Amino acid sequence: MLHRSGPVGRYGTAAGTGALAVLLLVGIAGSPAFTRWAATQTDPESAAAFYVRLLAWPAWRLDADGQPGGLFAADLRAVLVVVLAVGLLYLLPAAQVARVPGSVSQFFSGWAAYVLAAGLAAVLAALLGPDPSLLAALQDASTGAGYGFLTGWIIGTASLGGRA
Repeated sequence: MLHRSGPVGRYGTAAGTGALAVLLLVGIAGSPAFTRWAATQTDPESAAAFYVRLLAWPAWRLDADGQPGGLFAADLRAVLVVVLAVGLLYLLPAAQVARVPGSVSQFFSGWAAYVLAAGLAAVLAALLGPDPSLLAALQDASTGAGYGFLTGWIIGTASLGGRA
């Protein structure tokens, strides 16, 4: 007989493991060191370099580098990606309501949460940033959703590691 604190108790929830993956992805790939390396040390004509540079999209900084609005405006997109992705991972209970329970719904729920979070973060950062405009918000939404689509599989895969 399995006890409730048995093997399942050692693992986090799907949303929790996805949230940890979001923090790691944005924290590492968005770091100043990674973004600098991706911009200078990769061949811009290769698909691998394109993907590495895409991973650095929600870049954050340690200083504002003279950007209008200061450090908060410089890091707004990265902060919003993390906050929105974590919130959506917990709000999208796909595993509980899906007709196909388990791994498939956890994977797609995590992926979808990241696509939505990145697109919405891009829109909000453009509208709340130093030079807000609807055109910039729409253009950034496209970039953010593309980033989320091409990198969200990482979050979806991480979500497989948890229980529903």
